[in-house]
Formats: sequence, C-alpha cells, structure tokens
Amino acid sequence: MTNPTQAQADTEIIGSAGPADAVDPAAAPELKGRSPGQIMWRRFLRDRTGVISAVIVALFLLVAICAPLISMVYGKNPSETYGQDTPGLLTEIGGLPTGPNGGISSDFWFGLEPGLGRDVLTQLVYGIRTSLLIAVITTVVTTVLGIAIGIIAGYVGGKTDYFIGRFIDVLLSFPSQIFFIACVPVVDSLFVSPDEQTPVWLRTVTVIIVLSILGWMGLARILRAVSLSLREREFVEAARVTGASPMRIIFRELLPNLWTPILVQSTLALPAFVTAEAGLSYLGVGIVEPTPDWGRMIAIGANYYQTDITYLFFPGVAMVIFVLAFNLLGDSVRDAFDPKTKR
Repeated sequence: MTNPTQAQADTEIIGSAGPADAVDPAAAPELKGRSPGQIMWRRFLRDRTGVISAVIVALFLLVAICAPLISMVYGKNPSETYGQDTPGLLTEIGGLPTGPNGGISSDFWFGLEPGLGRDVLTQLVYGIRTSLLIAVITTVVTTVLGIAIGIIAGYVGGKTDYFIGRFIDVLLSFPSQIFFIACVPVVDSLFVSPDEQTPVWLRTVTVIIVLSILGWMGLARILRAVSLSLREREFVEAARVTGASPMRIIFRELLPNLWTPILVQSTLALPAFVTAEAGLSYLGVGIVEPTPDWGRMIAIGANYYQTDITYLFFPGVAMVIFVLAFNLLGDSVRDAFDPKTKR
C-alpha cells in the first residue's frame, strides 16, 4: 500500500497547462473550429485501449450501482449462510464446498465461501460497491485537499510555500503501511470501547480518513509546480494590474488551466485507493463483517488456497481487471489532454 498519487507525481509532465499549449489549427486543419474539449474527446476515441478500458470501468460501475437488483434477480444475498443452512453443501470437516470448483452449480454460479457457506457472486458484487464507495469518496477528499494546498503554495510562494513544502516532505517520510495499520485501531478506540464491536459506518469513515491523510500530497506538489509557472504568465499579471483579488485570480485564471493534471491524477488515484482499501481489509484493519469486501475475501481465500482455490480466484481476478482497466484509462486520459506525453 503505497501513497496512491505519489507514484505518478514525479513522472507527470506538468508544463502542459495553460493557454500557450492550445492546438494550432494550421498544424491540424481537421481540428479547426473545434473546442479543446472536442479535440481531447477525438483523441481519446482514437485510443482503442482507452475506449476498451472505459467500457470495462463502466461495467464495474454499473454492477456496483445495480448490486441490489442483481441480488434480487439472482435470488441470493451476500450475508445468508447457505452452506450452513442447507445440509450437503459443505463438508463436515473443514467446511469446504462439496461440489466441484468451490461448489459452482446452477444455484451458486461462483460457488460458496468456505466455512460460512455464503454465496460468492453476491459477495463479489457487493464488494465492488464497498471498494468503489470508499475509493471515490477518498479521491474526492484528496483532490480537494491537493487543489487547495497546492495552489495556495504555488501562488502565494515565499514562506507559505516553504512551510507547506516541508510539511509535505514530513508526511511523505511516513511509512504508509505502518501508518495505516497503526492509525485505524487508534481512531476506532476514540469512539468505541474495547468490549464493543466497531460499527460498519465508523470503520468506513476511519478508512476514508486514514487513506486521505496520506493521499493528497502528490497532487498538491504537481499543482504547486504548475501554479509557480502560471503566476508569472501575462494573463495573471494582467489580472493583477486590473485589481483582481487573489481569490479571483486563483478561480478565474489559475484553476481553469489546472484541470488537466487534476483530472489525470484523480483518474490514476482512484484504483490505487481501491487496492489500498483492500490491503487494509486483508490485514484485518479495514471494513469489518458483515459488509462484503474484496480484501477480506482475498484474506479468507488465502487460508483455503490449497484446498479451494476458486474462492481466492474470483476476487483476485476482479481486482486485477478493474485496477488495470482504470490505470489504462488514466493513461489514455493523460494522452488525450497532452499527446506530447504519449510514449
């Protein structure tokens, strides 16, 4: 579980923002008369990998949104222990599914969970909702923090920039894995006594807070660097001369020229938060029972991989496909905004 946005922070080409990089219609006659958004959309549609990745991501999002409908049509739910309630579905010793391939059948399309005997398909579908909910909220929080702190540091400069930069350096020096594992129980203990079970909503909020604390620095550093460059441009100087306030300059002059790195970094951050959340659940400090979660499914499957690899297979493959598709989508979005970065 590494810092979700820092991995891309040092490799992004951040000098592409600003009016100076508008497309020259003479160099591309077919783009004459089109807006920058239309040009970027045409570039994206020509990227077959990006389009396929977008379709896969959209399917995952659709499954997450329609999870209750899928469960109703399928006739199963993620919490009921079918293997324990119906004799013959699990072995008496070890609680393994009696059917082949983890108990896959016409009744249980993806098999049964070893031990408790819950339906794997509905757990997987609802697990998508859990991971995406946490990842989306965390991405929004870290993006807002990164925008606010990065632009302030870059535009104000001076001592403000220095102290913000040193604060970011201190946070980046924290070992994220140890910080995550240590902080989740501490936050829980502030609201729940040791003899009480942690509510699901509290653990969800805790995970979002912990992931957000160390998730905004990469975007902030990129926006700081771009803002330092943009504040010396003529259009910013012209706004100062006309008496525009700093807030007006930030919102009307700087921010519109920063959407490229903001969108790209946010797109690349979301799948990283999905894996980070799953990692916390795998280590036992993430989402608690009975809420379905990919990380906890993988942790349970790791205990049975020698006797029932099927239960580990489905959440593992689903996570790999989703994260890979979202990362490829992020690369395609970056190339669409700035084709000069395309390798």
